[in-house]
Amino acid sequence: MGILGDSLEKAAEITATRPIPKSAGAQMRFLVKQHKASTKAVAQLLGISQRTVERYLKDQIKRPRKDLAARIEREVRKRWQPRVREKAKKQAATQTGIVIETRARFGFTAAPGTTDDGRIRLITQHLPPAYAARLFDAQAAGASEQQLQNIAAEGLQEIYFKDRGRRADGLQVEFTDIDYMELDF
Repeated sequence: MGILGDSLEKAAEITATRPIPKSAGAQMRFLVKQHKASTKAVAQLLGISQRTVERYLKDQIKRPRKDLAARIEREVRKRWQPRVREKAKKQAATQTGIVIETRARFGFTAAPGTTDDGRIRLITQHLPPAYAARLFDAQAAGASEQQLQNIAAEGLQEIYFKDRGRRADGLQVEFTDIDYMELDF
């Protein structure tokens, strides 16, 4: 995934109300439970042998390699508290909206005589629930990073630059060269 997709995932992870299991054995037990007690499926998911998964389950192995530890934690985080995440997403999409903080290059297409040179800007902006819903729906439908960026750019264009239609009529914003982006909902 890209910067915006990863930011959406990270924002969803933050909504968890309980921390993920700490030990590798507990994390592995959680993954096996999620895959309906199939150690083979978990082994394929993590790229390790089924026997290695079984050793983690019995706490025969306590500390995984760094790369494996990162894969295990990533897979646990993806599946941790899905109902809490969905509730937070639903609330953001219907009531509260999302906050985007980004440092990126913004360029403009506007009326003649105005400056349209792109420049790096740091923007923190609340977007209404309609844009949050569009982002979540696009992500669920498997939208590309560029499509997600276009939705975010449209939201920033309408809310930040055009001030909900009160100024800069006809302005088109280009959202490129994203340095970083954080989302919160």
